[in-house]
Amino acid sequence: MKVWQVLLIILVVLVIVMVVLYFLGKRAQKKQEAQQEQIEASKQTISMLIIDKKRMKIKESGLPQMVIDQTPKLMRRAKLPIVKAKIGPKIMTMVAEESIYDSIPVKKEVKATVSGIYIIGVKGLRGPLETQTKKQGFWKRMMSKARGEK
Repeated sequence: MKVWQVLLIILVVLVIVMVVLYFLGKRAQKKQEAQQEQIEASKQTISMLIIDKKRMKIKESGLPQMVIDQTPKLMRRAKLPIVKAKIGPKIMTMVAEESIYDSIPVKKEVKATVSGIYIIGVKGLRGPLETQTKKQGFWKRMMSKARGEK
């Protein structure tokens, strides 16, 4: 077999893989859009007292068994942003959206936008939420020291 034949076979395989990934990506995007529509349709605003927040595996989180059974096998090993909150007289375990997890204050009362057991938005009940500054990495810290910045 000549070199150009091997390269042609590799090129054909790569093109086939790219086409398959394209169609799988489109299908996943449609699923995600449908799920987002369902979340938007069933969202409601609730005031709650945040007790604790951690990143935990779903088995250790204390979520209902029905929720654990419905999660895909691959997701069961991943760590989720779990929030324990007091809503009225009940203490509930909820899952926060990854993008708002860092802005959720602990031991504070907040107005949260909730869809089922999923927290999709947070606002301060008494004033704005204080935003935490992201910790600088080692190299950025060293570069700022070298420039004489604080």
